[in-house]
Amino acid sequence: MSRNIILNSVLMVIALSISITALSLYNLRSAGIKSAIHNAVSISEAVKSGLTSHMVNGNMNQVGTFIQSISNMKNVNKLWISRSDHVNEQFGNVRDLPQDDIDKKVLNSGEMYYELDESVTHTTVRVTIPYNAIAEKGIDCLQCHNVKQGTTLGAVSLVLDISTLKEIGIESIYIVSVFILLTIIFFLIYNKKYIMPYFRLYELFKSNISNATQGIFDKIDAPKELSNDIIHITNDYNNLLEIFKDTTSDIDKKLQVYTGFKTSNIQRNPLTESKEIIDNLSNLFEYKKQIEFDSTLDEIYCRLKQVMINRFDLENFTFVEIDVAKHKMRKVIEYGDSFYCEKTMTSTPELCRCARTKHDVVSIDFHNSCQYYTNTEKFYYCINIDISKSHYLIIHITCDTKEKLEKLKEKVTFIKSYLTETAPVIEVKLLMAVLKESAFKDGLTGLYNRKFLEEHSKKLLPQIKRENGNIGILMLDMDHFKAVNDEYGHDIGDLVLKELAQILEDTVRESDIVVRYGGEEFIVLLVNIKSEEDALNVAQKIAQRVRENEIDVYAGSKLKKTVSIGLSMYPQDSTKLDTVIKNADIALYEAKNSGRDKVVRFKEEQVTSVDLF
Repeated sequence: MSRNIILNSVLMVIALSISITALSLYNLRSAGIKSAIHNAVSISEAVKSGLTSHMVNGNMNQVGTFIQSISNMKNVNKLWISRSDHVNEQFGNVRDLPQDDIDKKVLNSGEMYYELDESVTHTTVRVTIPYNAIAEKGIDCLQCHNVKQGTTLGAVSLVLDISTLKEIGIESIYIVSVFILLTIIFFLIYNKKYIMPYFRLYELFKSNISNATQGIFDKIDAPKELSNDIIHITNDYNNLLEIFKDTTSDIDKKLQVYTGFKTSNIQRNPLTESKEIIDNLSNLFEYKKQIEFDSTLDEIYCRLKQVMINRFDLENFTFVEIDVAKHKMRKVIEYGDSFYCEKTMTSTPELCRCARTKHDVVSIDFHNSCQYYTNTEKFYYCINIDISKSHYLIIHITCDTKEKLEKLKEKVTFIKSYLTETAPVIEVKLLMAVLKESAFKDGLTGLYNRKFLEEHSKKLLPQIKRENGNIGILMLDMDHFKAVNDEYGHDIGDLVLKELAQILEDTVRESDIVVRYGGEEFIVLLVNIKSEEDALNVAQKIAQRVRENEIDVYAGSKLKKTVSIGLSMYPQDSTKLDTVIKNADIALYEAKNSGRDKVVRFKEEQVTSVDLF
């Protein structure tokens, strides 16, 4: 840069000097031309006066001598006069005819004309001035010439030498050239001694700052020719750079310890890496605050999905929950096309290599690291996060190319940071779900309990109203259940209740709700059953399966039981679920009272026959 500035400065001095010289030459030339024209006009006036005097005195024969004497003046190369046709016709003596077209032009127009003739060393000006008939300054041309006022009588032509001006211009060029040369020499000497050290310092600062942005913090050795103030500023900069280097290195190390992030590149830029780490930590902090307020697992997984898409540009991934203890796999999120081991994981989730080894599983070049990944044209990366002792979250990521897989590896550390922050929240949500489920489940049969019915009905009834649907309420009671406990013991009684619970779950649809209402009483909610007839058919089917079911009591001993069932319909019988349940209980009472092992539809007249209600 310093060389460019010096060169540009020298060129600027030269250009300025040449411009000044050219302008001076131009002004000198213009002044010379104007001076020559002025002299020519003066000489022509003298010629006119002389001609008039000769004419008045009758000495026209001496005009040639007079013209010759004027021609001998300094710088006058040539002088001649030209008569117009009016004068020649008037006096009948044809002489002093125009010598060239310029003379003719001036005689015809009556206006002065000049022409410049330049060469390398000489410059002349040809000036032709008209002699017009006028009456002024005591001279009246009209007394001698029979012409109109202003008629051109003749012309005076001169060739003046102004080469002296060109010589002065050439001398000026020599002087200016020497001046330019001396100025450049002075400038170079001054620049080398006083300016160049500052330019060298500038280049050092420029290189040093560029290196600093790349994480290379080198000190500056200031040139000795600089002033003390500049050297002091340079030393302050070096001290600041050293402090910044130590601070940056310390921050970088601590951030790496915190995040576990380590770059694989030899040339590291701690500034860029620290910025990236801090940026990720900031986003991670915001993410953690958000998931803590999410009410369900689905909300958390959807938020994590958006992070994978928007933050890490993942195109194909799947979130899978694996419960090794229960041999269950649940696909919670799938984005793009990635889950090529789904068939194996669905049937035998414990075979998942990532969950089993608790280590990342990554595509490798020469053989397949996971035998259950069926697509040989894709690349994959599986990450395991422990949710609990036997519950794992697997993030399965698929890449289309090896290059994308390599870029993914650089992001894995930060991806794991999000997963690590998510895992405790998921564990809490799962634990809460288990606790909530245990609070709503009957410990013996595994069916929902009365508390669940009370809570769930708050959501169920508005849905049924919006859909204009029906609910068939079946109230069931095991016939002569007390006798089973008395004769066989409570363990057999519990077995009978479990068998009945299993029959109910196997007979109704998944959308229906089976509740152990208390003791040997059960309630079945036939959600969105089409008609009363369909509800009765389901009740009869339950009664038939209970009737046919054999329960192993002891070795070789079988036990069969029956149930009584009461049916009431919502909202046909009432728009209040409690009332419908009571109606089903009344119908159940009627079934028992009329011989048991029956299905009875609730009717209004049954209410009066039941003292309880």
